Amino acid sequence: MAKLKFELEIEPRESLGKGASRRLRKHDNKVLGIIFGGDEPSQPIMLDHHHVKHALENEAFYSHILTLNQSGNKQKVVLKDIQRHPYKPRIMHMDFMRISENKPITMHVPLHFPGQESAPGVMTGGGIVTHHMVELEIKCLPRDLPEYIEIDLSNAELNTIIHLSQVQLPKGVEMVAVVHSHEDDLPVVSIHKPKAVVEEVAETPEEGGASEKSAEAGKENKGKESKGK
Repeated sequence: MAKLKFELEIEPRESLGKGASRRLRKHDNKVLGIIFGGDEPSQPIMLDHHHVKHALENEAFYSHILTLNQSGNKQKVVLKDIQRHPYKPRIMHMDFMRISENKPITMHVPLHFPGQESAPGVMTGGGIVTHHMVELEIKCLPRDLPEYIEIDLSNAELNTIIHLSQVQLPKGVEMVAVVHSHEDDLPVVSIHKPKAVVEEVAETPEEGGASEKSAEAGKENKGKESKGK
């Protein structure tokens, strides 16, 4: 399957400061950003908010080699950080890092779990799938960067637990987390039966128990009265 390609048009940002930034975001509908890394100085840029928002709808954008195009001058980058408005659906700022084909990069890539809905542990075992992790930090050369990493659950039985050490990585890709011991080998995904919700049920007296006790108490009281007479 051919890899997706993402290319965004950028413009240089010459007006700096809070006032200029506010104007660019509000009136010009721009997303502010910066490109850093490599042998070049950091470069403040701006992007069209509509195009950025559309690109971010694709999960692969976050873990892909991106192309930033400034009037035909193209740079290869990866997205390193993104800032969103706390309550409005707006992208505020993006950080891009330049890449070199011969230098490894460190990225977070999403985890996919094919077969999780039809796994035997779910279909016949009545279990539920719990994702303890949804992404994995990896290190590789840019050309080896995967869009995602798959963990196949199509044959997973009930009580299956897959740990970090069991994740199969593509060629040329290594995990940043180092597993030295059992404590480091964290769970990634598991299938278990849901925990039963235990409800306290008020203890009810046995049938006839209360009436029998009342009757016995009444007999005792009558006996005491007769003796008193």
